[in-house]
Amino acid sequence: YASRNGSTAVESKHVHQALEAHRKRSNQTEERLQEMIDRGSIYVDTDGAVTGQVNGLAVYSMGDYSFGKPSRITAVTAMGKGGIINIEREADMSGPTHNKGIFILSGFLRRQFAQDKPLSLTASIAFEQNYGGIDGDSASSTELYALLSSLAEVPIRQDIAVTGSVNQKGEVQPIGGVNQKVEGFYLCCKHAGLTGNQGVMIPEPNVKDLMLRKEVVEAVKEGKFHIWSVENIEQGIEILTGVEAGTQGDEGKYPEESIYGKADARLIDLAEGLKKFGAGDEDKDEKKKKDGASCGCGK
Repeated sequence: YASRNGSTAVESKHVHQALEAHRKRSNQTEERLQEMIDRGSIYVDTDGAVTGQVNGLAVYSMGDYSFGKPSRITAVTAMGKGGIINIEREADMSGPTHNKGIFILSGFLRRQFAQDKPLSLTASIAFEQNYGGIDGDSASSTELYALLSSLAEVPIRQDIAVTGSVNQKGEVQPIGGVNQKVEGFYLCCKHAGLTGNQGVMIPEPNVKDLMLRKEVVEAVKEGKFHIWSVENIEQGIEILTGVEAGTQGDEGKYPEESIYGKADARLIDLAEGLKKFGAGDEDKDEKKKKDGASCGCGK
């Protein structure tokens, strides 16, 4: 492009032109997926708020070209002792690193909510409309946000997409493909209509890796699109819900109206409900034993 323009040196505009030409030659699959999102065949929300649902981000590689696209992640919580069920794993569609990420979520919940009581919970997490294998832990923070939203029964903003892995202490860790992921969600929002509120939440350590297309940079400068960086789950859940995460007081309790306070109260309700149903079953078993003993039938 430098020689075509009669330039004696390669300038930044020539690099941008070459990158854009390469993208247009290689993005047929990307365009096809975007068309499916635009038509509503692939479910992606870019506005509103939903409980237990978050926009995750995935990177697709096609030879020497890679791109990002959002993927809906949902969580459902209920009474039981099953722990966290990874639906992808149950369907043999989950790799070892993704499985590890799910186990880490259980560790976080135990650390946060099970220091003074058992954790009585059955939850399921799924990548909706995923029909191929999935691996990596870059969505583990996203899965945790969906889980906390479901437990606390507080809706999550759908105009924000999330990426980042998490450890058992709730620290958000860096991931790969951050530029493709940001650009992928920007494109979805652009097609749906930019509102000035949409954006992507990334791990703080990934800020130094940002090298976005000029169009995205300009949109951020103009306030049409946003990029939030977070260091921990508390910062992230507050951005996604607008509700304080909550800090334990002197008695080890969280504020009632905080995310952690609501989640802790729900876990207590689930545990008490499970205990109640368990006691009912024990009473039925005891009654059957007494009835059998009094009939004198020898059975």
